Amino acid sequence: MVRKLGILLVVLSVGGILGLLFAAYTPVTELSGPAAHYARHGAEELGSANLVTAVVVTYRGLDTLGEVVVLFLAATVIGLLLRNAGGERGAAGLPPSEILSTGAALLAPLVILLGVFIFLHGHLTPGGGFQGGAVIAVAALLQMLGKPGTRSSGRILHLVESVSGLTYLALGILGIFLAGGFLDNRILDTGIPGRLVSAGAIPIIYSLIGLKVGTELAGILGGLRGEAGGRNLEESPHD
Repeated sequence: MVRKLGILLVVLSVGGILGLLFAAYTPVTELSGPAAHYARHGAEELGSANLVTAVVVTYRGLDTLGEVVVLFLAATVIGLLLRNAGGERGAAGLPPSEILSTGAALLAPLVILLGVFIFLHGHLTPGGGFQGGAVIAVAALLQMLGKPGTRSSGRILHLVESVSGLTYLALGILGIFLAGGFLDNRILDTGIPGRLVSAGAIPIIYSLIGLKVGTELAGILGGLRGEAGGRNLEESPHD
């Protein structure tokens, strides 16, 4: 009985708080502050037809740098944990079917092409580096499923990831000296909004983000595959 009364009291309290919030809610009909500036002058200042890209990559580029760092730390920690758990042992299990192997071989290049298209056109259409990188990681997953016996080159993944991250940071620093601030895309000509070659350095920045995100996620998937393979090897003698 006391437990039910406690639950009822919590529900009523949460309902009361939500009621007060809804009662005090006033809809915002106009943009104000930085948001108004972004909407009014974003395309003119940065040459990007996609305003979201202009905000994420340039106006709030430090936030994007933080997101990339967080993803890098997550990939590093997962890799260390899987390595300590025995992820270096090879994968084992049933071989893939002919349909899966053939389909993965055919689709993986097309998926990579789609990912590249997404982050190269991030300044024109919805999408960008994070989305394109995730699509590229899907291509890596297809390869792992279609050819589980092959091992991806960790050195190449780490090299691409490191070079992409360092170049991204270098472009950000160049923006401080050559333009108006960190990751300012106007270190290159902004061109005409709506064209592929426009928005200054944003296509290059998004390409670097896409490569970095794609290699980090592919590395995580490779580590997870190695961990699963290690467990299969351990469990197989007891089957």
